[in-house]
Amino acid sequence: MRAELDTLRVQSQYRTLTDSIPLAHGWIERHGKRMLNLASNHYLGLPHLLDETQLAAALGNAAGQVSTGSTASRLIVGNDPVFAEFEREFAAFKGTEGCLLYGSGYMANVGVISALVGRRGIVFSDRLNHASIVDGIVLSRAEHKRYRHRDLDQLERLLCAAEPGARKLIVTDSVFSMDGSLAPLKELVWLKERYGAHLMVDEAHSGGVFGERGEGLTHALGLTGAVDIQMGTFSKAYGCYGAYVAGDRTLIDYLVNHSRSLIYTTALPPMVVRAVRHNWRLACEAAEARRQLAANAAAFREALQTLGFDTGASECHIVPLLVGGNEATLRLSERLQERGIAAVAIRPPTVPEGTARIRFTLTAAHRPEDLQQAAAAIGESGRELGLIS
Repeated sequence: MRAELDTLRVQSQYRTLTDSIPLAHGWIERHGKRMLNLASNHYLGLPHLLDETQLAAALGNAAGQVSTGSTASRLIVGNDPVFAEFEREFAAFKGTEGCLLYGSGYMANVGVISALVGRRGIVFSDRLNHASIVDGIVLSRAEHKRYRHRDLDQLERLLCAAEPGARKLIVTDSVFSMDGSLAPLKELVWLKERYGAHLMVDEAHSGGVFGERGEGLTHALGLTGAVDIQMGTFSKAYGCYGAYVAGDRTLIDYLVNHSRSLIYTTALPPMVVRAVRHNWRLACEAAEARRQLAANAAAFREALQTLGFDTGASECHIVPLLVGGNEATLRLSERLQERGIAAVAIRPPTVPEGTARIRFTLTAAHRPEDLQQAAAAIGESGRELGLIS
């Protein structure tokens, strides 16, 4: 283990944990220093630092008591009534027959994919899908067919060549978390229908952001009835924790009986589910925050591009600054933190070799003047390191 860690240090891929304390208006404290937080997934800037009164409003029930733990899996005695109540509400919000809560996005992806396909199944996965999707495919023991990012022609060739009778599942992120690009969902629906596949969409980074009330990209494109499985998290735009899977009643019943990451783990604490529901209700009414988020992202991306930086295929609130080499990316990250900007270097294996980057994430809480100053500091740092002229 020591030898492998030494190798990571030499390759500039060594990682450490750093204490981070959230502050108001999109700021954070790290290393005892106040920094502009451009690395958080808290896209809508919903309140997540609650005083006692706000906490009581978020967690309270008729009895005035909330359980801090479930003490068992949902199939044993851990299924507090708040689960079913919220699942009904959220399914109606998503426009689906049912919904099922999971402990985290990772547990949802691993549990759903491994339940739906097995050794004779085939999963077709975008090459830039999240690691939890990849791990779910590995656990399923299904054949894994990766297609180039958003390459529909290659995906169709793979579907066409699939063994007749095999269970086929297409899986994609809706918003790709390291690139800020959007999945071609309409085209994926067409392909899945033509070749008899199911389609699963991970809405982790689009939930709360896209759609009139934050329903997600699938809903915003009018595809709710055409996408078989919608999965998403409550830990990003919703500012809390946990995840969901939404779809028809048969899907939900099947997962209750076959999804190991649901069956064999303790349920979310009821107090967390109540906090999730509270934040979700706030997000439904956060139209102005969604507008501000889109404006902040567009202005920041344009500022970086004007300075001469490569922001890749970004078209939303995730804006990568592509550098390439690990060492150069780390130097830029360190220089930015010296200037009061929390900007984390993203390196392989999170992204492909040679595409290390700083991943900036915008939120509705960021003030335009702070973002303007940040862009100027990023430009100065880039020139000092020879990344731009």
